[in-house]
Amino acid sequence: MSLEQLELNPRIIIAVKNANIGAAGDILKFSGPDLQRLTRLSVSDVHHLQTAVAAMFRKNPPVSALQLYRGECPEWDCGLRVSLGCPVLDGVLRGGLLPWGLTELAGPSGAGKSQLALQLCLSVQYPAQYGGLGSGALYICTEDSFPIRRLKQLQAEQPCLRRDVPPEVVSSICFSDNIYVEHAADLEALMECVSQRVPVLLAQGLIRLLVVDSVAALFRSEFQADQGLERSRHLMAFASALHKLSSAYQLPILCVNQVGWVRKLVNTFLLPVDSKVLPALGMAWANQVTVRLMVTRLPGVVSMETQSSAPRRLEVVFAPHLARDSCFFGVWREGTRGLPPPPTQDASS
Repeated sequence: MSLEQLELNPRIIIAVKNANIGAAGDILKFSGPDLQRLTRLSVSDVHHLQTAVAAMFRKNPPVSALQLYRGECPEWDCGLRVSLGCPVLDGVLRGGLLPWGLTELAGPSGAGKSQLALQLCLSVQYPAQYGGLGSGALYICTEDSFPIRRLKQLQAEQPCLRRDVPPEVVSSICFSDNIYVEHAADLEALMECVSQRVPVLLAQGLIRLLVVDSVAALFRSEFQADQGLERSRHLMAFASALHKLSSAYQLPILCVNQVGWVRKLVNTFLLPVDSKVLPALGMAWANQVTVRLMVTRLPGVVSMETQSSAPRRLEVVFAPHLARDSCFFGVWREGTRGLPPPPTQDASS
């Protein structure tokens, strides 16, 4: 795009041309101070210049998190969600996973991350009126083998879990035929899958959900501690590819992530007290995530009929459309189901 298309004072356009900047898009490659130095324009003029160029290339007006939360942007929120198959869990997420952006599900081993991911792969296959998108899912494994036995068990127990769905609808879906599994042993295989095979499945309408389990495994194993910049570069390329797919196809993407312990430094010693669990891959990855969910396994045992489970908690860490909230759930034979909150203890007792 040429500079003449910008709605700016001719004086500013002349100054830009004198700086040998020939195209409007080239302006976005420079920072504000660099533009001031090259064009000798004031801070105010540079600000007007950057704003005009950004408006030219922006397809949609900017949307604030508050507008999304209030539901004031229907073009960004079509109302579709991928249900987790449980009213308690869906209540915290206002219906389920968003049909756009990256949703991260982080937590320690055994917390129930893969259980929730498998349940979403089944739930996405239901019609929209029952919390699905009427299509299949692609499950990319980067560390452990795909839990096929657990998937078959969940599939057989769908009539028990989804009692909100008519039995004839449940029986009409061939769940296992609509779940595609890929194993990525290294970053090259992962990027090849995301850039080549995923678009083919999407173009044919075979999938409407992508699960990556886990996103941290390969990025942790293939880079040394002193290769932080290189790892960030590959991580940004991976996240960018996911966002493009999500935007182009209204594709919900669930990225399962590991966690690490961050311990407080006290008197030059790392002590286990006041330690905190944080998702892996640091701020470079956190800035690419649209919604961050954390799952934790709690002490104790809860019972339901003849089954027992360790209680878990699902927490919304951040999201553009959700308040900070949490709920409790258990992992049962038929899947993950919500639990009532534990009774609060009276401080005076």
